[in-house]
Amino acid sequence: MSILVDRNTRVVVQGITGKEGAFHTRQMTAYGTQVVAGVTPGKGGQEMDGIPVFDTVEEAVSKQEANTSIVFVPSRFALDAMVEAAEAGVSLVVCITEGIPVHDMLRAFPLVRSYGTRLIGPNCPGLISPGKAKVGIMPGDVFTPGPVGIISRSGTLTYEIAHHLSQAGLGQSTVIGIGGDPVVGSTYADLLPLLAEDAETEALVLVGEIGGTAEEEAADWIAAHLHIPVVAYIAGFSAPPGKRMGHAGAIVSGGEGTAEAKAARLEQRDIPVARTPAQVSELLEGRRR
Repeated sequence: MSILVDRNTRVVVQGITGKEGAFHTRQMTAYGTQVVAGVTPGKGGQEMDGIPVFDTVEEAVSKQEANTSIVFVPSRFALDAMVEAAEAGVSLVVCITEGIPVHDMLRAFPLVRSYGTRLIGPNCPGLISPGKAKVGIMPGDVFTPGPVGIISRSGTLTYEIAHHLSQAGLGQSTVIGIGGDPVVGSTYADLLPLLAEDAETEALVLVGEIGGTAEEEAADWIAAHLHIPVVAYIAGFSAPPGKRMGHAGAIVSGGEGTAEAKAARLEQRDIPVARTPAQVSELLEGRRR
């Protein structure tokens, strides 16, 4: 099995008629994902490549039985879009939008959760269960079905590491990009228990970067609860303190959040840390022997 998305996932795309929404809708449907509806206020009754467009998520859920939303709306509308999807009853919201103000996320997170909805993102590539469904912007051709789960704060590093794993014959069960903003809807700690319960996931790759303490917290949880091979990669060993690198959350401040500190905690918990993306597959093969 996989976690969060599979062949039964029915997706509504918020912002489907925009440039990014339309492009990635086509990529998702080409991969085999069931995109059953789109939402653009004021364009209800139209279609995009045969996919019905509605004015509200509530209509998409009621008429097309959508159970998952992916958000491609501009940052100033993202808060309302996420909350609207949760209010409509979808179980999963994947927010691709970047540049959402932190205070908007501080409002969105508890509201979305109060409806029992899980949020992935924002500023993330989404997630994929190879061979089953992808809900996001990940390039499907670098992923192959298999036993390795991946949780990552990075987008492009996820693709590169998955490619190396696939080349080594290590396919993936579920790959989740949680996003690199300071406030995200689901952290490593939120998602690790799901992968721990997934019989199809026999190994795990944790992809982190500088900033915050999420990787250290994940290392502690893994050491206490997870009994499968785990390998990590941390981006940012050469990052200067106080300078944001890539994501809004990737910044070392007050001596916390360095790549060295994260690697030290992981290695203390018997989780080897690769120094290059290509080394991840080598370390994982060694752990699985």
